[in-house]
Amino acid sequence: MLSKLSPSKIWNAINVLGSYWISRFTGSPSHFGLPLSLSIEPTTACNLRCPECPSGLRSFTRPTGKMDLELLNKILNEVKSHCTYINFYFQGEPYIHPQFLDMVRLCRKYKIYSATSTNAHFLNTDKAKETVQSGLDRLIISIDGTDQSTYESYRKEGDLSKVIKGAKNILHWKKELKSMTPHVIFQFLVVKPNEHQIEEVKKLGAELGVDEIRFKTAQIYDFENGNELIPTRDEYSRYKKTASGKWVIKNSLDNHCWRMWSGAVITWDGRVVPCCFDKDAAHSMGNLQKQSFKEIWNNQHYKQFRASILRSRSEIEMCKNCSEGTQVFG
Repeated sequence: MLSKLSPSKIWNAINVLGSYWISRFTGSPSHFGLPLSLSIEPTTACNLRCPECPSGLRSFTRPTGKMDLELLNKILNEVKSHCTYINFYFQGEPYIHPQFLDMVRLCRKYKIYSATSTNAHFLNTDKAKETVQSGLDRLIISIDGTDQSTYESYRKEGDLSKVIKGAKNILHWKKELKSMTPHVIFQFLVVKPNEHQIEEVKKLGAELGVDEIRFKTAQIYDFENGNELIPTRDEYSRYKKTASGKWVIKNSLDNHCWRMWSGAVITWDGRVVPCCFDKDAAHSMGNLQKQSFKEIWNNQHYKQFRASILRSRSEIEMCKNCSEGTQVFG
């Protein structure tokens, strides 16, 4: 990450941080910089059928498709002076995009730190070697069980053996090519069917030699009356049961949000949305096929949305399931 910094990026970060705190104290949105990070969606397609995911459920209300490289090049060229981190993930499985690793190479060309999240089903030995050679900086592998039965209870139509083999392929080629990257993370989405395997996945990660293990709470759409996916271990649950028997989210939903000042999400077709919880792009701030990023970031629509965050965040539907701070490092 440090190798990708520049004076302009550092100065931009200072401006963003300053304007965020000024906005919090005054209750009025101010913004002196441009985003430090972006999530970019390569594709909405996915090979799995996870029950709490629009890609898995095939339930999008917005158009689906894959990003064009020409559009990505335009975006990266515009943000290269201020953006330090690109996460090639929003919805869908990135490796389904036939030019995904070309996208990573473009990111490297513009000296921006790159990351992605994958279910690892497409990491055969050739694709793993190409991934290491592409310059991808961080690879998050979703591994939500240590045996097939547990894994597929959430990752519907998934094959755990492919996930483990994919991880082994990446780690093999890192060693073979003497590469420091990508930084490989096992991410374990904790739900009730797999919470008994938390210690087992730590052991598996250590045996394989991954760089890091993270545990993440699950977003559940229908949680008010309880849900079979809510874990019994409180520290891994995003929700808590009240005296009335109803379930509520633990997050206090304070009237501020760092994400609204520091980052944004770009859909495959160029829409800019404020947050990764806006899965159907209900709050589209503009489209990069028609406007520049700077125009969208500073337009009246974005300013009004930030103002609504400062005024009453709990009134914004997508904020009601916010998972801020819900990753636990293993």
